[in-house]
Amino acid sequence: MAVRERARRLVEASWFQTSVITLILLNTVILGLETSSRLMDGHEKLFTRIDRVILVLFVLELGLRLFAHRRKFFCDPWNWLDMVIIGIALVPASGPFAVLRVLRVLRVLRLLSVIPALRHVVAGLFRALPGMASILVLIVILLYVSAVMATKLFGAHTPNHFGDLGTSLFTLFKIFTADGWANIADDVMKHQSHAWIFFVVFVLVSTLVALNLFIAVAVEALDKAGAEDPHDSEPQGPDNASGCQVQEQVLVELRALRTEVEMLRRERTSVEG
Repeated sequence: MAVRERARRLVEASWFQTSVITLILLNTVILGLETSSRLMDGHEKLFTRIDRVILVLFVLELGLRLFAHRRKFFCDPWNWLDMVIIGIALVPASGPFAVLRVLRVLRVLRLLSVIPALRHVVAGLFRALPGMASILVLIVILLYVSAVMATKLFGAHTPNHFGDLGTSLFTLFKIFTADGWANIADDVMKHQSHAWIFFVVFVLVSTLVALNLFIAVAVEALDKAGAEDPHDSEPQGPDNASGCQVQEQVLVELRALRTEVEMLRRERTSVEG
């Protein structure tokens, strides 16, 4: 128990968390430098050794946290993310698994699990997914209706943009992303001068309104995540309120209550005897 307690204090220490973040950032820089063929020509072995050392340190850090927290380690989904990332990195990047070497860049995602602020943002985004899905359905309906209208209005004169439903959907999607929509509108307006009304209305509704709806849903989800998880910025540890920890605390209290009841029964039996 003393060894496990020291391990727990070690992994929860601020300097240890800072060291892990520094190691992840160093690994990120190394992965970026490996994309340079000029650097790899003369330093490939050096980069490979550094990458292996960093991977060994990641495995040791993960094993230390597993030893310190035991079953509580598996109660945190961020720990599962770390295990998946490290597991992918341990797969031999040779033969049929050579493509997995590219997935080493996923180690950068470990920043999400070690930086509380990033965990808060990701949790908020996950909470926003149902609302964003509703907005996405609304956008799909808007694109479909607009594509049908544009095909019938402009298809005869500008078939390269609105010749059929598929082409119109792709063109309107480009307009939705603000990618050269003015040039598309100019091409159509050469044949139909009043076409600007359609494009102005579509841009205002799709781009401005839809984008603001996405932002509003995301901000609301982040606010709710912050209100429900006030201790999210604290370091991860057994003292934080999580489902597994609360369950274990309840079990401890039940055991203590059972012991007290048993003692009362014994006292009652001795008095009656």
